[in-house]
Amino acid sequence: MNKTARILLAVALLAALGGGVWWHFHRPATGGELTLYGDVDFREASVPFNGSERIAEVLVEEGDAVHKGQVLARLDTSRLLPQLAQAEATVAAQKAVVDRLRNGSRPEEIAQARANLVSAKADAENATLQLQRRKSLVAVSAASQQDLDAARATADVAAAKVAVQQNALTLAVIGSRAEDIAQGEAQLQGYQAQLALIRQQVADVDLLAPFDAVVRSRLMEPGEMASPGKPVFSLATLGTKWVRTYVSESDLGRLHSGSRARIVTDSFPDRPLDGWVGFISPVAEFTPKIVQTADLRTSLVYEVRVFVDDTGNVLRLGMPATVRITADGNGAAGVQALPGPVQVPR
Repeated sequence: MNKTARILLAVALLAALGGGVWWHFHRPATGGELTLYGDVDFREASVPFNGSERIAEVLVEEGDAVHKGQVLARLDTSRLLPQLAQAEATVAAQKAVVDRLRNGSRPEEIAQARANLVSAKADAENATLQLQRRKSLVAVSAASQQDLDAARATADVAAAKVAVQQNALTLAVIGSRAEDIAQGEAQLQGYQAQLALIRQQVADVDLLAPFDAVVRSRLMEPGEMASPGKPVFSLATLGTKWVRTYVSESDLGRLHSGSRARIVTDSFPDRPLDGWVGFISPVAEFTPKIVQTADLRTSLVYEVRVFVDDTGNVLRLGMPATVRITADGNGAAGVQALPGPVQVPR
């Protein structure tokens, strides 16, 4: 075979290959099995601590299966625990103040106030008698005017003390003012709110798994400073799994949400899994870059998510999978649709 013939044969083969690819993406929708290719995908979450503190322990490794509520890592508490003790003492002290304001004076305090009033009245009566004696002595020149003035001042002081003790008794009987009680209660509420915040900070030293998952990445280690903006783990959920694939516009009418599907992986070719079409993108896009053929990248396709019933937990994130859907040209599935989510947000 000469050089010209070999060139013509190569051109013919390339033309046949290009025609086959074009026919695959532009052939009319007909009945039969629709085969799609994609990768297994999970829902993922990046999990950080709520507080900023140094990490004391990291308790799980990449690949570990964790359960909802399980402790994944723990922060240092050497600075938080003294703050908690101080806040608890402040609340206890303010609560005692509020109780004292609400209860008012004790019976013993009221009795003491009454005794002080009786004593003051006795002193006032004695001072009044002394004043009267000084007046009579001054009248007969037996006492000086200075003695009279001193006796009068003593009597006035004694009368004032009686008024003071009377007011003290009245206050002891009626108890605290409503304004003082309200102020004490407001301060107590403020201290209690601060205590609740510190208690929550102490509770947040344990980083808990938000759902049943597999640890994809361990991003921080003991001794590093954690913060709410720095994830410690990347988790992949064990529950919902799907195969992300793409379908051309010419095949779009051959499937619909709820269509039954069979999923086969290279790792388990003899163990197909049941699934259903749960999401069909309403927007067309160019073939993603994972399709490494230049001609195919220019074709418009629609993203499809085929949810998988993986009760045996055999699928792994990123695993290549083949999806086979039996459909007809009118968009009706060849088998009954599985129950499950009809549309899932992207």
